[in-house]
Amino acid sequence: MGSTFGKLFQVTTFGESHGVALGCIIENCPAGLEISEEEIQIELDRRRPGQSRITTPRKEADKVSILSGTFEGKTIGAPILLVVHNENANPKDYIDFKDIYRPSHADYTYDARYGYRSYLGGARSSARATIGIVAAGAIAQKILRLKAGIYIAAYVSQVKNLKLDKDFILPSISELREIAEQNDVRCPDAELAARIVRLIQDTRQAGDSVGGIVELWCSNVPAGLGDPVFDKLDADLAKLLMAIPAVKGVEIGSGFSGIELTGTEHNDLFYSREGKIHTRTNNSGGIQGGISNGEPIFARIAFKPTATVMQPQMTVNDRGEEVPLKVKGRHDPCVVPRAVPIVEAAAALVLCDHYLRYLTANFHRVPEIQ
Repeated sequence: MGSTFGKLFQVTTFGESHGVALGCIIENCPAGLEISEEEIQIELDRRRPGQSRITTPRKEADKVSILSGTFEGKTIGAPILLVVHNENANPKDYIDFKDIYRPSHADYTYDARYGYRSYLGGARSSARATIGIVAAGAIAQKILRLKAGIYIAAYVSQVKNLKLDKDFILPSISELREIAEQNDVRCPDAELAARIVRLIQDTRQAGDSVGGIVELWCSNVPAGLGDPVFDKLDADLAKLLMAIPAVKGVEIGSGFSGIELTGTEHNDLFYSREGKIHTRTNNSGGIQGGISNGEPIFARIAFKPTATVMQPQMTVNDRGEEVPLKVKGRHDPCVVPRAVPIVEAAAALVLCDHYLRYLTANFHRVPEIQ
């Protein structure tokens, strides 16, 4: 339970951080879509460890294999199995505290729920388990681009107290990803990115960690995606974004800042342009009543500081005894730069699932059998 998302474009992830392999199973992907390991690998390379001077030094190629669901490079309508094998696991880094609950990790809560757990690298709760999200997201993004012209881009807007200036002018959403990829932090402001790199390096040197914010934009999303009540588009989006390890908050549109406005100020007024309905502002973040309104979808995702720090801390063991903890191993001092492709992939899974459902929500959209 808890490892499957989606009603139509359904994705089940599997695997642990120090297990044999990780990956996902995708069901109900439309047949006839050209996919290759190479294009999925592009997204996994953006997520993989050891990619820059400010990430974990763990070296993993994260090479993906498509084991089922395709023939001659195209999907056939059958379940697609994507697998990435672990090559550089280091179980010995975790032996010394196998009975100790690390602060702000899932060690204690997993024991409380299951009564038994793998103590190796967080296992299922590790950020490494997002490999399946990113792999499936690569396919979902291709469907969205080809069939709906939807572009998804995320970037780092803040790390600790260093943040994008409110007057910073973002490039177009179609260009945003390329520009953000030009530095290790994935921030569209090169000057700010350099300051963030120094901050992360200093934090790592001190044996500590920092958190930050990733901002997400989705353009060309048609009006009408999302279902009322429990399957609202923003509810599903928030759910999958909150499922990313270390995420502690999601804002859509104006988010919490909207409380500082009156209803008159906050309302997105409608107008018509070239035969289409638009809004003059986008405080709703592209979603109203749980359904997309055709404006760009905007969200902010808050990531806590990495729970693993190299400084000594006090905690308890599984017998309730207070003990000192000094962690060793390979960890990100800040997860935010590597989280960018995970956020994009999560958004793609939500939008792809709702887009396919949208096609059957209206009688006139249902194609006739030829």
